[in-house]
Parts: sequence; C-alpha cells; structure tokens
Amino acid sequence: MKKKRPKPSSYRTLFPPEPSLNSLPSSKADFSRLIAVVSIAAAVALACNFITASLNQPPKPFCDTTDDLNDPLSEYCQPCPTNGVCYDGKLTCDQGFRKQGNLCVEDGDISRAAKKLSQWVEDRVCGAYAQLLCSGTGKCWIEVDELLDNLDRMSDNRNLDKAIYMPTKQKAMETIRSALETRRDNQGVEELKCPELLVDNYKPLSCVVRQWIIKHALLLVPACALIVGCILIACRAYQRHLLSVRAEQLYHEVCDILEEKPLVSKNGSGEGEPWVVASSLRDHLLLPKERKDPFLWRKVEELVQEDSRVDQYPKLVKGESKVVWEWQVEGSVGSSGKRKKNAGSAKESMNSSANVLRRMHAGNPSYSS
Repeated sequence: MKKKRPKPSSYRTLFPPEPSLNSLPSSKADFSRLIAVVSIAAAVALACNFITASLNQPPKPFCDTTDDLNDPLSEYCQPCPTNGVCYDGKLTCDQGFRKQGNLCVEDGDISRAAKKLSQWVEDRVCGAYAQLLCSGTGKCWIEVDELLDNLDRMSDNRNLDKAIYMPTKQKAMETIRSALETRRDNQGVEELKCPELLVDNYKPLSCVVRQWIIKHALLLVPACALIVGCILIACRAYQRHLLSVRAEQLYHEVCDILEEKPLVSKNGSGEGEPWVVASSLRDHLLLPKERKDPFLWRKVEELVQEDSRVDQYPKLVKGESKVVWEWQVEGSVGSSGKRKKNAGSAKESMNSSANVLRRMHAGNPSYSS
C-alpha cells in the first residue's frame, strides 16, 4: 500500500484551508458593535471639542453704559450691571459696591460703617429737638454742613481711609435724608429736622410724663378729685368704724364697773356709794391720746343713755355738781350667766373691777362720797 506524501509548504501558502462553518463570525452582531463603538467615540470627541471651545472662548465684553441695548451689536456684549459703569468693555463698580463676578454687590463694611454714621447723625438731630421740646435749649433744624464738619473731624481723629470714608459718608447722608425731614433756608442751606413720631423716643421719661399730664390736665383734675374724695370718704368710714368698735369696748367696761360697784361695796372690798362719777370714769378708762377725741366718749355716753339698766342723774360731790352713773339691776343676767359658767372668771372680774375702783379712789378723792 502506498503512503501519501505530504504536500509542500508552498502549496499550503498558495491554497490555505477553507474555514469551517462553526468558525465563521456573525456579520450582523459585529456590525452592531461597530456602530456602537463609532457612536461613543463621536460623542466623546464632540464633548471634548465643546468643552475645549468653551474654556478657550474669551468672555463677552461689557456693553458701554451709553450703548443702546436694542442695537444688534449688543448681542456681542453683555449688559452693564446695576451700580456699575462700563466703558471699553470693562466694568467699574460705583462707590460702596465691589465687583463679584459680573455683578456689583454692596460692600458690607461700608454698609455697616454708614449705618453707624447715620445713627450718630440721627441721635444728634433728634436729641437736640427733644431738648428743645422739653427744656427749650436745643435746636429744631440743624444745618447739614455742620453735621458733615463734625463727621469729617471724627474721621480725622480716627485716621480713617479717605477712599472708604467718602463712600461711607455719602451712603450715610442718603439714609439720613430719607429718614429725617429736610428743607433749605433763605440762603439755600440744607437743614435737617427730626420727625415728630421719632423725637418722642429721645425724650427723657420725666419730660414724657410731664407733657402727658399737661395734655390730659382737663381729665386728670376731676379724676384726681374723685379719687381723693373716695379715699377721704373711705378713711372717714374706717375711722368711724374704729370709733364705734372702741366705744362699744369702753361701754362694756363701764357696764362691768357699774355692775360690780354695789357688790364691791357690800362685800367690804371698797368704800362709798354704789354710783360712779362719769367724768372720773372717763379719765381712768381713756388713753391719753383718746382724751383728745371728744367724739369717742360722747359715743360711750350715748350707749349708756340707751341702756335702761344704768341710771344717770346729777349729784353734788364735794361741793361740785357732777353727773353720776348708777347700776339699777341687781344680779343682772350677764353676771349670773358668767358666774354659772365659770365662777373663777367671775371672781377674777370682780377683783379686777375692785382694783379699778380703788385706783380711781386713790387718784381722785371726789370720785364718790
């Protein structure tokens, strides 16, 4: 059997072997992948080109302040912002404002300083007007030049930067002119005045109270008179109440003494008649300051006169006519009730009345005969 000889390599090169059906790629899937890769690459290229162009593009210049924004050429420049001045495409912010991006924003330091200056001016103007209304020594209108001179001297003393002080002063005066009243005198000098609603905040409390009283005097006078009258009536009623209470207390003491007077005489604890001189009894029962009030003892006399148990009549004592009081009821209900309730307290009351009677005898021999 004959063996097959291998083909030469040159033959293989010229005639390569045909691929099999399993190794053939899917032409449709490869085409889709190709399209996706090309699309992504194109998108990336466009994005990079746009970013590069945006970064390298020079910013739009500012339109001049005098330019008309309706001009077609204004499409190639951006409008000049508020509080700014634009010339030759450049932006310059007004005094008191600083550049932030493409805008002019208010400078915070200048605003705070201007607020302090405006408050200082307001205090001087309103304080002078309040002093004029209260004491008559202040001013109603103050010249603006005078205030500006004071502000300039303050800035010199504090060594403030002129570049910052000038816009601060300008802004402060704008605030002051809007808050206070302004006018020009015959010489054309501008003056400032504090409004009526604002000047009340600068008046001292004593001045406010005094002016309020003067303004409402027509109502305060009758109101105060009514209040004083009510207070006097209340005090008079209270004094009468105290007088009545004290008179009743003295009346009960008089009744106890008059009731115990006959018992003391019968038991040998005292001497004299069963009656008591009214004036001597008054001097022993009243306190020294109560003797100056004639109404107190007069009230006691009225209560005694209304009591049917006490007899009141004139009597000649030591050659003088005296009014004497005498207890007419022997063993009264009050005394018997007290003795039945507490014999010890009745005895103590008797001893107390006897002591009073003895003191009265010792102090005034004409108390009774």
